[in-house]
Amino acid sequence: MEKIFEQALLYDFYGDLLTEHQKQVYEAAVFNDMSLGEIAAEQGISRQGVHDLIKRCDKILSEYEEKLHLAERFATAKKKISQIDSLTRLEEKTATDPEASADLVKRLGEIRSLTKELLDTL
Repeated sequence: MEKIFEQALLYDFYGDLLTEHQKQVYEAAVFNDMSLGEIAAEQGISRQGVHDLIKRCDKILSEYEEKLHLAERFATAKKKISQIDSLTRLEEKTATDPEASADLVKRLGEIRSLTKELLDTL
């Protein structure tokens, strides 16, 4: 399952850099879960040709990621945004808790730090 998620993520970022034929075969295998035989019959090529093409596309997409790191940056940004979201959630007791002010100042500092990191990476 993790490999399929990684393939889909890399395809989302770099799929438009593949040829139309490569995209059709790759989408059929990864997104439509078609068998090599089904894709081969549909595309008019051999099962081995489909297999080789999928492997070649995986390699191409991975090489783009090694050079550009867009998916990695996206995952990092998503994680930091999730952290910011959790820091901004205030509990009901915060309004009446005398320590709430210190907690809010601490949370704001963490939010500033995370947003600075995000801005620096973009």
